[in-house]
Amino acid sequence: MSKNNELVDDLVAKLKRRQLVGSSAVAQATLKLLIVVISKNNWTTCNQLLNIVKSVGQRLVQANPTELAVGNIVRRVLHVIREEFREAESSASTNKNQSEFHAAPLTTSSSMYNLLGETSSIPDDNVQYPSSLRSNIIQEIREIKDELENIYDSIKNQASLQIHSNEIIMTIGRSKTVEEFLKMAAVKRKFQVLVAESAPSYSGQDMAVELSKAGIETTVIPDSAVFAVMSRVNKVILGTHAVLANGGLVAISGTHMMAAAAKHHSIPVVVCTGLYKLSPLYPYDEDSFNVTFNPDSVLGFEEGDLIEKVTVTNPYYDYVSPDFVNLFITNQGGHPPSYLYRLIVENYDPNDHTFDL
Repeated sequence: MSKNNELVDDLVAKLKRRQLVGSSAVAQATLKLLIVVISKNNWTTCNQLLNIVKSVGQRLVQANPTELAVGNIVRRVLHVIREEFREAESSASTNKNQSEFHAAPLTTSSSMYNLLGETSSIPDDNVQYPSSLRSNIIQEIREIKDELENIYDSIKNQASLQIHSNEIIMTIGRSKTVEEFLKMAAVKRKFQVLVAESAPSYSGQDMAVELSKAGIETTVIPDSAVFAVMSRVNKVILGTHAVLANGGLVAISGTHMMAAAAKHHSIPVVVCTGLYKLSPLYPYDEDSFNVTFNPDSVLGFEEGDLIEKVTVTNPYYDYVSPDFVNLFITNQGGHPPSYLYRLIVENYDPNDHTFDL
């Protein structure tokens, strides 16, 4: 148990210090930790295991609340645990009912009501779970791990269906998912990409370099030029940090401006994202999903006279309304924002939506 606590403390420390950032890296680290926690801890009932996972999940979420992928992965694991226990309990209940049915002969006083009432429910404490339950749960969680490792392949294989020859594509900043998506499309299609540089991080410049190396005609534009050139664009393809339950995005700063410009010019906006970024949380307070960075890159301390007169905020994320998004491309195919509720039902248990640990 002490070894598990050390692993949890180590990941908590990395999240607090932002030594581990990015949805993909955070999700994989969280899943790896939960596999160890489930396999090494002693538990016999569903509630015991749920409480163990929830207690670990709560610490991880509190360490860095803006990394929504942590909570998403914990919820996925909780959903797997509930499903496996339900299946095991159903199997045990069926076997017991069959044995009781054959062991007890019908008498003249028996009735269909009594038979149904007698076998309709079995107390949880009396259920004998199979010895393979632990390995079944871990196997299901490993399938989620495989899904995370193959996330880029599943998304980029849809690229040729979304991007056509001679199109002009616009994106912002650097997203590994969008980068792989565009590179795959370039294998069969010839198109041009406009990349907004995403000041003050200028991650768009790195994106442009990587796309150019793949033979894609790429142009870097300043963020201020997005609206001016939007009328020439055929499609906007965006990455995102998280997708909220209403279909809204938590994405790199500047994304809202680009999505709004696209909507004004009736340009379709496509978001490439893995399902592990889909969160059942609603944006009641949009600022709660944001994080502010050092404003020195916006206004340096050498501007001493000016700094004393102004307050500078350097937000890292934007909230983008679902009204600005036309299509989500996930590892399970393309979906409109209105379909996300169905994906949430399939991947998360309603009892875990608020993550009340």
